[in-house]
Amino acid sequence: MFKDTRILYFGYSQIGHDCLKHLLRNGYNVVGLVTHEDSPCENIWFRRPAGIARAYGIPVFTPKSLLDPTWQKRIASLEADLIISAYYRNLLPRPILKTARLGAFNLHGSLLPKFRGRCPINWAIIEGETKSGITLHRMVQKADAGAIVDQESVPIEPDDTAFDLHQKLVPIAVRVLMRNIDDLLSGTASETPQDDSLSSCFGGRRPEDGRIDWSQTAPSIHNLVRALSHPYPGAFAIFGEQRIRIWRTRLHREPISPKAEPGSILSTQPLVIATGDGCLQIEAFEWKTISNRTPAKRFNKRVNC
Repeated sequence: MFKDTRILYFGYSQIGHDCLKHLLRNGYNVVGLVTHEDSPCENIWFRRPAGIARAYGIPVFTPKSLLDPTWQKRIASLEADLIISAYYRNLLPRPILKTARLGAFNLHGSLLPKFRGRCPINWAIIEGETKSGITLHRMVQKADAGAIVDQESVPIEPDDTAFDLHQKLVPIAVRVLMRNIDDLLSGTASETPQDDSLSSCFGGRRPEDGRIDWSQTAPSIHNLVRALSHPYPGAFAIFGEQRIRIWRTRLHREPISPKAEPGSILSTQPLVIATGDGCLQIEAFEWKTISNRTPAKRFNKRVNC
């Protein structure tokens, strides 16, 4: 093992926590953690790597911007040989990538080149994917576009939520990192370029992007609900002055009247709502009275990465 080789770790969230924990428990020389301050607007349901870093006496840094030259000089002063990133939310600029003589490598929550960009777990559910995974890849200036070192896949079951998929991916991320770390540290890891013609890239999501469009098909809405269910903010719909937050749905197999308008409530016991194609049974939800509503802008899911 390369106990003297210096690793600078960028990370956040549960995957960032667990991967760092395994590096430290196995005696690797992590010289610093670069992470994020917790946002008061975010539901923090996961462990973060800052706690485990401080428990091991590892310096913790929380720069507001990696484009700040002062932070770039400070990071360079750590003289890292290798950079590892696991669910750090910002792109690393070129001056930081160049500081590590062995390169910079990232753990991404999809089977690249599909689902580059933000929120790959949620987007995979929304898009109706039947499998996902973890990819270890070299970091370059373009988001999640560097050569692939290793991947491991996992099936997505028809009723898996984003949380279910996240829980499946945490141990996979640890496994992928730990079986490749020595090769990364020795500079002998094999790399396979990505096929950009197969790539897809998605942007971040906000709570207001979870509004349901009932003109979509029942499976599409079911996927949106799965992707945004607890502990995420939840998919929602507006009926008059009532907002319904929907946590669990089931595809309704009974035929639907051709005259039913999308969004029509067809039954209250159970609650069944018509969609653009088929109908959806709402199995877990909550109501809230709202007022002074202003329409939210729709989110453009595809982005240029």
